[in-house]
Amino acid sequence: MDKILKLILEDKLIDTSNMSQILNMTQADVNAAIAKLKEDNVLLGWLPILHPDFESGSVNAAIELKISPERDGGFDRLAQRISKFEQVDSCFLMSGSYDLLLFVKGKSLKDIASFVYERLATINGVTSTATHFFLRTYKQHGFITDCNPSNPDRPLVSA
Repeated sequence: MDKILKLILEDKLIDTSNMSQILNMTQADVNAAIAKLKEDNVLLGWLPILHPDFESGSVNAAIELKISPERDGGFDRLAQRISKFEQVDSCFLMSGSYDLLLFVKGKSLKDIASFVYERLATINGVTSTATHFFLRTYKQHGFITDCNPSNPDRPLVSA
């Protein structure tokens, strides 16, 4: 794995100045390497991970979609079309009982529900949907988010 990518993945808050010191490179060389990773579509973005409680004005859901593959495009064309909706954070082709898994964000439960029945379910090729609303987040992108156990007498991690 690229040494700059490895640093980014290990420490998401590291800046190019610290990278250059750790890697014994100039900051200009680190910036050029990052630009090259972006140009090659290896590094698509560099996002902070926010605690879910900080985003209290939004609702998150996972949506399972069953779709009919198209003759020439298979699942790709329909998945790319669905991925373009602003509500869709992530879209994955899956194996198993459904074809696409979407992670979506909306302002309210009603906002997501109307997105499903007005936009997704009406697309030619979508045969069924199942929506699962996120109620509480315990771990996200490798970070534990719930540091206050519901039972203070029980440790967070037990053997």
